[in-house]
Amino acid sequence: MFSERQKIIIVTILVTIFTVYSISLYLSLPVKGKTVAPAVSKGKTLWQQYNCNACHQVYGLGGYLGPDLTNVFSLKGPAYIKAFLKNGTATMPNFHLKEQEINSLLAYLQNMDATGKADPRTFLISNDGTIKQ
Repeated sequence: MFSERQKIIIVTILVTIFTVYSISLYLSLPVKGKTVAPAVSKGKTLWQQYNCNACHQVYGLGGYLGPDLTNVFSLKGPAYIKAFLKNGTATMPNFHLKEQEINSLLAYLQNMDATGKADPRTFLISNDGTIKQ
């Protein structure tokens, strides 16, 4: 069907196109150059350290034992969240967080809340894999 030379040319073209496309995607990332406050970074680290995603969802991804927390900051407010973080509930353990850790988690949830809505059914997926609302 194809000669060896034609096969090599086709593979070379495909690899070149893939490489150029990959480079262009990584050079045009939407979050490039966006700085995040240290409290937000610390909050994300705590979120991962305490494995919050095992029970809670963000952007519709994660566990189902607890609620989706993507927009909880604007829906319930910081005092409501702080009460849960300080005391726990029957289903959420009390992690005995320090005040600074609670404030970092609040900063993380506030930052996440500002990024959009949680319902993935409303997302528009672009050809380059990015998501728009």
